[in-house]
Amino acid sequence: MKKLLASTCLIGGLFIGASSASAADCGNIVIASMNWQSAEVLSNLDKIILNEGYGCSAEITVGDTVPTLTSMAERGQPDIAPEAWVDLLPDIIGKGTQEGTIVEIGSPLPDGGIQGWYIPQFTAEAHPEIKTIPDMLKHPELFPSSEDSSKGAVLNGPQGWGGTVTTSQLFKALEGQKSNFTLVDTGSAAGLDGAIAKAYERNENVVAFYWEPTALLGKYPMVRLDPGVEHDAEEWKRCNTVADCPDPKPNAFPVDRIVTLVAKGSIDKIGPDAMSYIEKRSWSNDTVSKLMAWMTDNQASGEDGAKHFLKNNKDLWADWVSPEAAEKIEASL
Repeated sequence: MKKLLASTCLIGGLFIGASSASAADCGNIVIASMNWQSAEVLSNLDKIILNEGYGCSAEITVGDTVPTLTSMAERGQPDIAPEAWVDLLPDIIGKGTQEGTIVEIGSPLPDGGIQGWYIPQFTAEAHPEIKTIPDMLKHPELFPSSEDSSKGAVLNGPQGWGGTVTTSQLFKALEGQKSNFTLVDTGSAAGLDGAIAKAYERNENVVAFYWEPTALLGKYPMVRLDPGVEHDAEEWKRCNTVADCPDPKPNAFPVDRIVTLVAKGSIDKIGPDAMSYIEKRSWSNDTVSKLMAWMTDNQASGEDGAKHFLKNNKDLWADWVSPEAAEKIEASL
């Protein structure tokens, strides 16, 4: 799954064009929720704020990324996709923006979707000399394999994941075996999560492929190792993402661009005040990861998570909305 936003002039023009609408005019809105946790909680957050703060009648529809974003680009429905990982569908999103059916309005996750090799925060603090992947590969003794403690281990994801392929190719490119490391297939998402959690709770060093924002990194603070090189998009496509490519080069994972998409035909009915909220609304990967960790620990729904965030983080969300909307939202909780 993972930078240029719509220009200020374009957004300003859109808001001016919608100036005849007001919060009271906000109509029926369909919000797209993708089938992962951060998108679920964000769509519910938007629903609560738009309904309670701006008088909208917003409902959520749940769908997969490809059909949802394709529908928005081609037919202008649903009205809003709060968390759209647009790099997954560059052709479809590009066509929709060029033809004027969809507009990018701000980014809910300006840090972007991040992947890489991570170590526990306590490991990074205890070993400040380890800042990059090459630094880590100099210390197999710090990350012993559970199967052979004479070797270091890098935990990989299960077969079938794109990140598993790229981690395997990077391990090959960096000659991990020559550094006395082995690449460990954890077998499943649960296996990878379990291995990281077990090591963390035992205060043991571990290095693993992972990504953010995620509940796991919200619960277990991890530090992403700098790859030591810049991202080379051409080389990434040529070999780093191809499982049987024989000659991968060291490379950096790309950062996925995440934006909010709004159907252009829906801007007038949403109104300038609510559109201003959508443009301003954003949170860090760390904030949403910690919220997702709370949701996971409490078996909470997206609506539960959104209400928990609103009740406990007014210092963050109050700046996204007007004072009048903030009062209404707070009174509804």
